[in-house]
Amino acid sequence: MRPPLPRWIAHRGGGTLAPENTLAGIRLAASLGYKAVEFDVMLTADGTPVLIHDETLERTTNGGGSVCATPDSQLFVLDAGQGERIPRFVDAAALCIELGLLANVEIKPATGHDVATAEVVSRLTVDLWRGAAVQPLLSSFSLVALEVARDVAPEIRSGILFEAPPADWLAELRHLRAFSLHCDAKLLNDEVLAEAQAHDVPVLCYTVNSEKQAKMLFARGVSSLFTDRLDLFPG
Repeated sequence: MRPPLPRWIAHRGGGTLAPENTLAGIRLAASLGYKAVEFDVMLTADGTPVLIHDETLERTTNGGGSVCATPDSQLFVLDAGQGERIPRFVDAAALCIELGLLANVEIKPATGHDVATAEVVSRLTVDLWRGAAVQPLLSSFSLVALEVARDVAPEIRSGILFEAPPADWLAELRHLRAFSLHCDAKLLNDEVLAEAQAHDVPVLCYTVNSEKQAKMLFARGVSSLFTDRLDLFPG
């Protein structure tokens, strides 16, 4: 029997309190009592999985250009905020295991790299967390990536990500043998939530930064919430 998901998940590592998708953010979340963190994983030009959200470097680093076209030698000297470097996935995994955190690993392929990204991330996830007390959760907006994860890492739980769940979300979830449904908190309707509850599918909502909204979502039966405001909510 696998343990239930934590109610609160730190979005992109440390939310708005630390540079996103960095080791500093993960450490901060743990120091504030969070038991789970979410981060995005994409491949560099050298095929190295790293933590970054955007396909380009401009917003979150002092670099420029496409992540998937940037070699490691250039990418790992960039400043990802406050002197932090873009982390390798292997280092983020090691830190989560060390701190006892559940990692929601979002497979974030650059355009056209769904299969390659999912294969690398899924295989590494199995290897890196083998024997760990707290097992991770793979998720993605890419259904192609989730198909790969299903086949490569069947022992790892996965979550299917939508902004607004479509009418056939449950059929997709079953096809992918996914564990949980993830969606925009503002776009979750009662019909979808009732269907998820009827089939024992945990619903995880992003990105919740309001105490009032959080209280309403938990009252409706949502299992877990992603937040940027780690200072507002108990970990």
